[in-house]
Amino acid sequence: MDSLPRFVPALLPADRTAEWWRLVHRQAGAIGYRQLSRLGVGWHAVAAQIEAGRWQSPVHGVYVTFSGPLPRSTRIAVALVYGGAKAVLSHRTAAEEWGMVPHGDGAVHITVPYGCSAVSQAPLLVVHRSRAYEHIVVAADPPRTSRADTAIDLAVEEPDHRAARRTLTSLLTGGGVRPLAVAVQLLQRPPRRYRRSLASAVELVRTGVQSVLEELYVVEVEQAHGLPPAARQIPFSVDGVTLWEDATYDHVGVPLTIRLDGRTHLRDDVAFRDRRRDNAAELAGRSRLVFGWRDLSKDPCAGAREVVEVLRRRGWTGTTHPCPRCPGRA
Repeated sequence: MDSLPRFVPALLPADRTAEWWRLVHRQAGAIGYRQLSRLGVGWHAVAAQIEAGRWQSPVHGVYVTFSGPLPRSTRIAVALVYGGAKAVLSHRTAAEEWGMVPHGDGAVHITVPYGCSAVSQAPLLVVHRSRAYEHIVVAADPPRTSRADTAIDLAVEEPDHRAARRTLTSLLTGGGVRPLAVAVQLLQRPPRRYRRSLASAVELVRTGVQSVLEELYVVEVEQAHGLPPAARQIPFSVDGVTLWEDATYDHVGVPLTIRLDGRTHLRDDVAFRDRRRDNAAELAGRSRLVFGWRDLSKDPCAGAREVVEVLRRRGWTGTTHPCPRCPGRA
Protein backbone atom coordinates (compact mmCIF):
# COMPACT_ATOMS: atom_id res chain seq x y z
CA MET A 1 0.00 0.00 0.00
CA ASP A 2 1.49 3.32 -1.08
CA SER A 3 0.03 5.14 1.91
CA LEU A 4 1.73 2.98 4.56
CA PRO A 5 4.06 5.03 6.76
CA ARG A 6 7.73 5.44 6.01
CA PHE A 7 8.31 7.02 9.44
CA VAL A 8 9.43 5.03 12.49
CA PRO A 9 8.94 6.96 15.75
CA ALA A 10 12.22 8.35 17.02
CA LEU A 11 11.56 7.02 20.51
CA LEU A 12 10.82 3.48 19.32
CA PRO A 13 13.29 1.05 20.93
CA ALA A 14 15.57 -0.53 18.33
CA ASP A 15 14.50 -4.06 19.27
CA ARG A 16 10.83 -3.21 18.58
CA THR A 17 11.24 -1.87 15.04
CA ALA A 18 10.40 -5.18 13.32
CA GLU A 19 7.30 -5.58 15.49
CA TRP A 20 6.24 -2.01 14.63
CA TRP A 21 6.40 -2.69 10.89
CA ARG A 22 4.53 -5.99 11.20
CA LEU A 23 1.78 -4.27 13.17
CA VAL A 24 1.24 -1.26 10.91
CA HIS A 25 1.30 -3.41 7.79
CA ARG A 26 -1.19 -5.91 9.23
CA GLN A 27 -3.47 -3.03 10.29
CA ALA A 28 -3.12 -1.03 7.07
CA GLY A 29 -1.34 1.83 8.85
CA ALA A 30 -3.67 2.03 11.86
CA ILE A 31 -2.47 1.55 15.43
CA GLY A 32 -4.04 1.94 18.85
CA TYR A 33 -2.62 3.87 21.77
CA ARG A 34 -2.34 0.72 23.89
CA GLN A 35 -0.38 -0.96 21.10
CA LEU A 36 1.92 2.05 20.93
CA SER A 37 2.43 1.92 24.68
CA ARG A 38 3.42 -1.74 24.50
CA LEU A 39 5.96 -0.80 21.83
CA GLY A 40 7.43 1.83 24.13
CA VAL A 41 6.04 4.86 22.25
CA GLY A 42 4.72 7.54 24.63
CA TRP A 43 2.02 10.18 24.21
CA HIS A 44 4.45 13.00 23.50
CA ALA A 45 5.84 11.17 20.46
CA VAL A 46 2.30 10.52 19.21
CA ALA A 47 1.26 14.15 19.74
CA ALA A 48 4.32 15.39 17.87
CA GLN A 49 3.44 13.31 14.80
CA ILE A 50 -0.18 14.52 14.82
CA GLU A 51 0.88 18.14 15.23
CA ALA A 52 3.34 17.79 12.35
CA GLY A 53 0.57 16.41 10.13
CA ARG A 54 2.31 13.07 9.57
CA TRP A 55 -0.30 11.13 11.58
CA GLN A 56 -4.04 11.55 12.12
CA SER A 57 -6.52 10.38 14.74
CA PRO A 58 -9.87 9.52 13.09
CA VAL A 59 -11.37 8.08 16.32
CA HIS A 60 -10.47 8.28 19.97
CA GLY A 61 -7.42 6.22 20.88
CA VAL A 62 -6.60 5.06 17.34
CA TYR A 63 -4.05 6.68 15.04
CA VAL A 64 -3.32 6.42 11.35
CA THR A 65 0.38 6.66 10.65
CA PHE A 66 0.10 8.57 7.37
CA SER A 67 -1.69 11.66 6.11
CA GLY A 68 -4.39 11.97 3.48
CA PRO A 69 -7.62 10.05 2.75
CA LEU A 70 -8.13 6.70 4.44
CA PRO A 71 -8.50 3.72 2.08
CA ARG A 72 -11.17 1.17 2.90
CA SER A 73 -8.72 -1.31 4.42
CA THR A 74 -7.49 1.36 6.84
CA ARG A 75 -11.00 2.44 7.80
CA ILE A 76 -11.82 -1.18 8.60
CA ALA A 77 -8.63 -1.58 10.62
CA VAL A 78 -9.35 1.63 12.56
CA ALA A 79 -12.82 0.34 13.45
CA LEU A 80 -11.57 -3.05 14.61
CA VAL A 81 -8.68 -1.59 16.63
CA TYR A 82 -11.06 0.87 18.27
CA GLY A 83 -13.62 -1.84 19.06
CA GLY A 84 -11.09 -4.02 20.81
CA ALA A 85 -9.99 -7.64 20.59
CA LYS A 86 -13.51 -9.00 20.15
CA ALA A 87 -14.79 -6.47 17.62
CA VAL A 88 -15.99 -7.98 14.34
CA LEU A 89 -17.36 -6.51 11.13
CA SER A 90 -21.13 -6.71 10.83
CA HIS A 91 -24.18 -5.39 8.98
CA ARG A 92 -23.38 -3.61 5.70
CA THR A 93 -19.60 -3.90 6.12
CA ALA A 94 -19.71 -7.64 6.76
CA ALA A 95 -22.04 -8.03 3.78
CA GLU A 96 -19.49 -6.22 1.61
CA GLU A 97 -16.70 -8.51 2.83
CA TRP A 98 -18.82 -11.59 2.13
CA GLY A 99 -19.51 -10.32 -1.40
CA MET A 100 -23.24 -10.11 -0.69
CA VAL A 101 -23.48 -6.41 -1.65
CA PRO A 102 -21.18 -4.00 -3.51
CA HIS A 103 -18.48 -2.15 -1.60
CA GLY A 104 -19.46 1.37 -0.52
CA ASP A 105 -17.95 4.42 1.13
CA GLY A 106 -20.24 4.55 4.14
CA ALA A 107 -19.47 4.07 7.81
CA VAL A 108 -17.80 0.86 8.95
CA HIS A 109 -20.14 -1.31 11.05
CA ILE A 110 -18.77 -3.46 13.85
CA THR A 111 -20.40 -5.62 16.50
CA VAL A 112 -18.98 -6.07 20.00
CA PRO A 113 -20.16 -8.13 22.98
CA TYR A 114 -22.85 -6.57 25.11
CA GLY A 115 -21.25 -4.47 27.86
CA CYS A 116 -18.30 -3.31 25.76
CA SER A 117 -17.56 0.39 26.23
CA ALA A 118 -17.05 1.19 22.53
CA VAL A 119 -19.50 3.73 21.09
CA SER A 120 -20.26 4.88 17.56
CA GLN A 121 -17.88 7.48 16.13
CA ALA A 122 -19.60 9.48 13.38
CA PRO A 123 -19.06 9.53 10.49
CA LEU A 124 -16.51 6.73 10.33
CA LEU A 125 -17.84 4.03 12.63
CA VAL A 126 -21.11 2.50 13.83
CA VAL A 127 -20.96 0.20 16.86
CA HIS A 128 -23.58 -2.51 17.48
CA ARG A 129 -23.84 -4.70 20.59
CA SER A 130 -24.98 -8.31 20.76
CA ARG A 131 -25.87 -10.56 23.67
CA ALA A 132 -25.49 -13.51 21.28
CA TYR A 133 -22.00 -12.48 20.20
CA GLU A 134 -20.46 -15.93 20.65
CA HIS A 135 -23.08 -17.48 18.36
CA ILE A 136 -22.96 -15.06 15.43
CA VAL A 137 -19.21 -14.72 14.79
CA VAL A 138 -17.25 -16.92 12.38
CA ALA A 139 -13.53 -17.24 11.73
CA ALA A 140 -12.60 -14.95 8.83
CA ASP A 141 -10.06 -12.30 7.90
CA PRO A 142 -11.07 -9.70 8.82
CA PRO A 143 -13.35 -11.16 11.53
CA ARG A 144 -17.08 -10.78 10.88
CA THR A 145 -20.56 -12.07 11.59
CA SER A 146 -21.76 -15.18 9.76
CA ARG A 147 -23.48 -14.91 6.39
CA ALA A 148 -26.85 -15.77 7.87
CA ASP A 149 -26.58 -13.31 10.75
CA THR A 150 -25.27 -10.60 8.43
CA ALA A 151 -28.30 -11.05 6.16
CA ILE A 152 -30.69 -10.90 9.12
CA ASP A 153 -28.98 -7.78 10.47
CA LEU A 154 -29.33 -5.99 7.13
CA ALA A 155 -33.02 -6.90 6.88
CA VAL A 156 -33.81 -5.85 10.44
CA GLU A 157 -32.32 -2.40 9.76
CA GLU A 158 -34.90 -1.72 7.01
CA PRO A 159 -37.66 0.84 7.75
CA ASP A 160 -40.64 -1.53 7.34
CA HIS A 161 -41.50 -5.20 7.08
CA ARG A 162 -41.91 -5.19 3.29
CA ALA A 163 -38.45 -3.74 2.74
CA ALA A 164 -37.05 -6.21 5.28
CA ARG A 165 -38.60 -9.18 3.50
CA ARG A 166 -37.33 -8.03 0.10
CA THR A 167 -33.83 -7.37 1.41
CA LEU A 168 -33.63 -10.84 2.90
CA THR A 169 -35.10 -12.39 -0.26
CA SER A 170 -32.47 -10.61 -2.35
CA LEU A 171 -29.65 -11.88 -0.14
CA LEU A 172 -31.05 -15.42 -0.11
CA THR A 173 -31.41 -15.55 -3.89
CA GLY A 174 -28.32 -13.60 -4.95
CA GLY A 175 -26.02 -13.16 -1.98
CA GLY A 176 -24.82 -16.69 -1.34
CA VAL A 177 -26.81 -17.02 1.90
CA ARG A 178 -28.34 -20.43 2.65
CA PRO A 179 -32.06 -20.36 3.56
CA LEU A 180 -31.66 -23.18 6.07
CA ALA A 181 -28.91 -21.32 7.94
CA VAL A 182 -31.11 -18.22 8.17
CA ALA A 183 -34.11 -20.31 9.29
CA VAL A 184 -32.05 -21.82 12.11
CA GLN A 185 -30.82 -18.42 13.29
CA LEU A 186 -34.33 -16.94 13.17
CA LEU A 187 -35.56 -19.81 15.34
CA GLN A 188 -32.69 -19.86 17.83
CA ARG A 189 -32.15 -16.10 18.09
CA PRO A 190 -35.32 -14.28 16.99
CA PRO A 191 -34.60 -10.74 15.71
CA ARG A 192 -35.98 -7.71 17.50
CA ARG A 193 -38.54 -7.02 14.73
CA TYR A 194 -39.95 -8.33 11.43
CA ARG A 195 -39.79 -11.95 12.61
CA ARG A 196 -42.81 -13.11 10.60
CA SER A 197 -41.79 -11.25 7.45
CA LEU A 198 -38.25 -12.65 7.56
CA ALA A 199 -39.54 -16.17 8.16
CA SER A 200 -41.88 -15.65 5.21
CA ALA A 201 -38.94 -14.67 2.99
CA VAL A 202 -37.09 -17.85 3.93
CA GLU A 203 -40.14 -20.00 3.21
CA LEU A 204 -40.73 -18.34 -0.17
CA VAL A 205 -37.16 -19.03 -1.26
CA ARG A 206 -37.29 -22.60 0.00
CA THR A 207 -40.44 -23.20 -2.06
CA GLY A 208 -39.07 -21.88 -5.35
CA VAL A 209 -38.87 -18.08 -5.35
CA GLN A 210 -35.56 -17.10 -6.93
CA SER A 211 -35.62 -13.30 -7.06
CA VAL A 212 -37.06 -10.22 -5.39
CA LEU A 213 -39.38 -9.79 -8.37
CA GLU A 214 -40.77 -13.29 -7.82
CA GLU A 215 -41.25 -12.46 -4.14
CA LEU A 216 -43.15 -9.33 -5.14
CA TYR A 217 -45.43 -11.39 -7.38
CA VAL A 218 -46.12 -14.01 -4.70
CA VAL A 219 -46.83 -11.53 -1.89
CA GLU A 220 -48.42 -8.53 -3.60
CA VAL A 221 -50.25 -10.32 -6.44
CA GLU A 222 -51.03 -13.88 -5.36
CA GLN A 223 -51.30 -13.73 -1.59
CA ALA A 224 -52.71 -10.21 -1.35
CA HIS A 225 -55.56 -11.00 -3.77
CA GLY A 226 -56.30 -14.60 -2.86
CA LEU A 227 -55.06 -16.12 -6.12
CA PRO A 228 -54.15 -19.80 -6.12
CA PRO A 229 -50.44 -20.34 -5.48
CA ALA A 230 -48.60 -20.99 -8.73
CA ALA A 231 -46.20 -23.83 -9.34
CA ARG A 232 -42.69 -22.37 -9.59
CA GLN A 233 -39.56 -23.04 -11.62
CA ILE A 234 -41.25 -25.43 -14.03
CA PRO A 235 -39.07 -26.98 -16.77
CA PHE A 236 -40.13 -26.27 -20.36
CA SER A 237 -38.36 -27.60 -23.45
CA VAL A 238 -37.70 -25.20 -26.34
CA ASP A 239 -35.67 -26.34 -29.36
CA GLY A 240 -34.28 -29.22 -27.32
CA VAL A 241 -33.12 -26.91 -24.49
CA THR A 242 -34.70 -27.02 -21.03
CA LEU A 243 -35.75 -23.58 -19.79
CA TRP A 244 -37.50 -22.74 -16.56
CA GLU A 245 -40.75 -20.85 -16.28
CA ASP A 246 -41.21 -18.63 -13.22
CA ALA A 247 -44.80 -19.64 -12.49
CA THR A 248 -47.52 -21.80 -14.06
CA TYR A 249 -51.12 -22.63 -13.17
CA ASP A 250 -51.55 -26.00 -14.89
CA HIS A 251 -52.21 -27.63 -11.51
CA VAL A 252 -55.51 -25.69 -11.25
CA GLY A 253 -56.49 -26.69 -14.76
CA VAL A 254 -55.31 -23.57 -16.61
CA PRO A 255 -52.37 -23.66 -19.08
CA LEU A 256 -51.12 -20.21 -18.02
CA THR A 257 -47.45 -19.21 -17.77
CA ILE A 258 -46.30 -16.15 -15.82
CA ARG A 259 -42.91 -14.72 -16.77
CA LEU A 260 -41.25 -12.24 -14.44
CA ASP A 261 -38.73 -10.21 -16.38
CA GLY A 262 -36.21 -8.45 -14.16
CA ARG A 263 -33.82 -7.57 -16.97
CA THR A 264 -33.33 -3.96 -18.04
CA HIS A 265 -31.28 -4.83 -21.15
CA LEU A 266 -31.62 -7.89 -23.36
CA ARG A 267 -28.76 -9.50 -25.25
CA ASP A 268 -29.63 -10.64 -28.74
CA ASP A 269 -29.36 -14.32 -27.79
CA VAL A 270 -31.63 -13.85 -24.78
CA ALA A 271 -34.22 -11.97 -26.85
CA PHE A 272 -34.12 -14.72 -29.50
CA ARG A 273 -34.55 -17.42 -26.88
CA ASP A 274 -37.55 -15.67 -25.35
CA ARG A 275 -39.19 -15.17 -28.75
CA ARG A 276 -38.79 -18.87 -29.42
CA ARG A 277 -40.24 -19.63 -26.01
CA ASP A 278 -43.24 -17.36 -26.73
CA ASN A 279 -43.80 -19.09 -30.06
CA ALA A 280 -43.55 -22.52 -28.44
CA ALA A 281 -46.11 -21.52 -25.81
CA GLU A 282 -48.48 -20.25 -28.49
CA LEU A 283 -48.13 -23.45 -30.51
CA ALA A 284 -48.87 -25.45 -27.36
CA GLY A 285 -52.03 -23.44 -26.75
CA ARG A 286 -50.74 -21.81 -23.56
CA SER A 287 -51.69 -18.40 -22.27
CA ARG A 288 -48.82 -16.27 -20.98
CA LEU A 289 -48.45 -13.01 -19.13
CA VAL A 290 -45.18 -11.11 -18.64
CA PHE A 291 -44.56 -8.67 -15.78
CA GLY A 292 -41.54 -6.55 -14.94
CA TRP A 293 -40.51 -4.84 -11.73
CA ARG A 294 -42.10 -1.53 -12.74
CA ASP A 295 -45.42 -3.24 -13.49
CA LEU A 296 -45.76 -5.01 -10.17
CA SER A 297 -44.17 -2.44 -7.87
CA LYS A 298 -46.31 0.36 -9.31
CA ASP A 299 -49.63 -1.50 -9.56
CA PRO A 300 -49.71 -5.12 -8.36
CA CYS A 301 -53.51 -4.95 -8.32
CA ALA A 302 -53.58 -4.52 -12.09
CA GLY A 303 -51.33 -7.56 -12.43
CA ALA A 304 -53.69 -9.56 -10.23
CA ARG A 305 -56.69 -8.53 -12.34
CA GLU A 306 -54.96 -9.66 -15.52
CA VAL A 307 -54.08 -13.05 -14.04
CA VAL A 308 -57.62 -13.54 -12.73
CA GLU A 309 -59.09 -12.60 -16.11
CA VAL A 310 -57.04 -15.30 -17.88
CA LEU A 311 -57.80 -17.87 -15.18
CA ARG A 312 -61.53 -17.17 -15.46
CA ARG A 313 -61.45 -17.21 -19.25
CA ARG A 314 -59.83 -20.63 -19.10
CA GLY A 315 -62.47 -22.02 -16.72
CA TRP A 316 -61.08 -21.50 -13.21
CA THR A 317 -63.95 -20.92 -10.73
CA GLY A 318 -62.06 -20.20 -7.52
CA THR A 319 -62.61 -17.11 -5.37
CA THR A 320 -60.37 -14.07 -4.93
CA HIS A 321 -60.56 -10.94 -2.81
CA PRO A 322 -59.36 -7.32 -3.14
CA CYS A 323 -56.34 -6.13 -1.22
CA PRO A 324 -56.21 -2.87 0.79
CA ARG A 325 -54.55 -1.15 -2.19
CA CYS A 326 -57.23 -2.10 -4.73
CA PRO A 327 -59.33 0.71 -6.23
CA GLY A 328 -62.34 1.46 -4.08
CA ARG A 329 -60.69 0.14 -0.91
CA ALA A 330 -59.52 2.38 1.90
